[in-house]
Amino acid sequence: MRRATIIGIAAGSLAIALACSREESPPATQTVVEEEIEVELCDGETTTSVPARASYSEEEGLVIADELMAQWKKKHPDRDWVEEERSKHMIEPPADNSGLVGRTQGDVYGQITERTVDEWERETLKLVVRGSQIFHSGDELGSQIAVSCDMCHPDAANTHPETYPKFQVQLGRAVLLRDMINWCIEHPVRGKVLAGDSAEMRALEAYILAQRKGTPLIYGKH
Repeated sequence: MRRATIIGIAAGSLAIALACSREESPPATQTVVEEEIEVELCDGETTTSVPARASYSEEEGLVIADELMAQWKKKHPDRDWVEEERSKHMIEPPADNSGLVGRTQGDVYGQITERTVDEWERETLKLVVRGSQIFHSGDELGSQIAVSCDMCHPDAANTHPETYPKFQVQLGRAVLLRDMINWCIEHPVRGKVLAGDSAEMRALEAYILAQRKGTPLIYGKH
């Protein structure tokens, strides 16, 4: 009898313990998948995801925009040096080709889109800005006496690229713009001449030509 009673008490205690355990256990958690929306930058490539909410504050919007731009800048590190150089020196912008969007120009150009026009402007401006960096730096020009082109030609003034080819007295023959650039590098700058097809020469020519934007082309003029 005692044995049975003990067993009964034990069984009752177990039932109470189990009941208490069931009452105290937290309800099973359910995994809630928060809906998100994808935000795309105007380049059509860079994206980020944010929670789908009814509204966002202006501050939150700035955070989203900063995230997109941070991604874009990481993919286009070249843009920073372009803007930095443009903040230092006056650089003429390339021609506006936005009016060509939607047109078709043969097999080479095909259908011209906004992205196409943006690429033309970006790559052309990069070449010109690189030329500005070299033009304004004695180190970039390899000068032995710390002289740079802009010391005689601020912002490429008085370079007259639109008048080449022409007879150049210093060289004793008809020359191209790049020939005169090399003469200046060799003499007043006291640097090493550049190969005619080098990246540096192409950039210098591009910058000098860009700075004379809108000037009529009159080759041979003195």
